[in-house]
Amino acid sequence: MTNVEQLEKIKNAPGFIGALDQSGGSTPKVLGLYGVTSDDWSSDEEMFGIVHAMRSRIMTSASFGGDRILGAILFEDTMDREVDGQSTPSYLWNVKNVVPFLKVDKGLADLVDGAQLLLPMPDLDSLLLKASAAGIFGTKMRSVIKEVNETGVNAVVDQQFEIGRRIVAAGLMPIIEPEVDIHCVNKAAAEDLLKAAIMKQLNSLNADESVMLKLTLPEKDGLYDDCVSHPNVARVVALSGGYSREEANDRLTRQKGMVASFSRALAEGLSAQQSDDEFDATLDSSIASIAAASAT
Repeated sequence: MTNVEQLEKIKNAPGFIGALDQSGGSTPKVLGLYGVTSDDWSSDEEMFGIVHAMRSRIMTSASFGGDRILGAILFEDTMDREVDGQSTPSYLWNVKNVVPFLKVDKGLADLVDGAQLLLPMPDLDSLLLKASAAGIFGTKMRSVIKEVNETGVNAVVDQQFEIGRRIVAAGLMPIIEPEVDIHCVNKAAAEDLLKAAIMKQLNSLNADESVMLKLTLPEKDGLYDDCVSHPNVARVVALSGGYSREEANDRLTRQKGMVASFSRALAEGLSAQQSDDEFDATLDSSIASIAAASAT
């Protein structure tokens, strides 16, 4: 069964997860870095078409494959589209041997107690059914911690795990992502609170409930070692969080057992104006550096 193969890959194979899941609000910025401006589209539909073309170019590149890429996180619009004549999740797994994930959150709520919780997801159950039918293996949802505030940190983690349990019950693997803003004052203290809250939740899971964690690269090397080795954790992945690829890779090499799940850092240096050879060479060198940093 494919899910068993996918789980084995996610838990044990070398490589990292590529995040190709920027949503409507962040897409113009992503396209701007790619050398495409808002003058190039006149509607959201056209904008999503252009960003899908960019993502397709990444996914179909010879340098993008399951030897170095464990999985790819998709935006719902990308899941619904095709790459090379087949659905995106099917293309990723059947052609590239890359495990497909889906971003399921609807964005961030306003700042309360130094943190931004997930907005309500009233259609989550139907989205999980749709994702499962499309061949999606797991999901991702992002909250953000901006201040050292135990109430806010606990609220983020409690909400993430509450929804994570629903995702597990639907037969999918949740990537729980309580990001600590890299500009958080006394980031290390916020991370200590986060680690404690995560461990408490992990220890409350049933033996058959597995999750993944996506965490900001920490100030204290090895902070999340207990998460990496926890029996209920399939993999701990790191977000680049605004660090340059060089700094993100440098921090990542110092975390044993954590692998990358980079978005902006993966696409850094790619441009719509590049020839296919230039594009592939840039992407290849980016993937090689992130894969090397993940192999520690």
